[in-house]
Amino acid sequence: MFAFALLATPIATAQNDSEIKSVQSGKSCPNCNLFQAELSNYDLPNLNLSGSRLRQSNMALAQMNGCNFSNADLSIAYLFGGRFTGASFKNADLRRTSFVGAYLGGADMTGAKLDGAVFSGAEMASARGLTQAQLNKACGDETTELPTGLSIPKCLPSGVQ
Repeated sequence: MFAFALLATPIATAQNDSEIKSVQSGKSCPNCNLFQAELSNYDLPNLNLSGSRLRQSNMALAQMNGCNFSNADLSIAYLFGGRFTGASFKNADLRRTSFVGAYLGGADMTGAKLDGAVFSGAEMASARGLTQAQLNKACGDETTELPTGLSIPKCLPSGVQ
């Protein structure tokens, strides 16, 4: 009986290659499975990726200005040096995501989960919706630019606090 239950359990797919290729070509893909998508160095403005699974994706040096990542899972993603001007991360899962050197001017961070996120060198002085409670769960450094009145704990050498 137990062995049958294991065989009958659906196995989660790792990713959807056709959905990833669609996004790489500049098409919106809300609620898509983009797990471990390779989007580094892409210029993909104004995409709707709301509700999508972008866990462990690589968006290093990507230009994704105006994109909608609301309610998306970007946990453990790599956004090093990316430009996300005016992007919406509203209620997104950004736990343990690296935003090192990223530009988040005008980005909406309302309700985003930032536990363990690294913002060293990130420019987010004009980001909207950030709270001190969110930032207390993340880390940065002396070059992290934040909205007036907010602060962020310093990252330990390992990158996490």
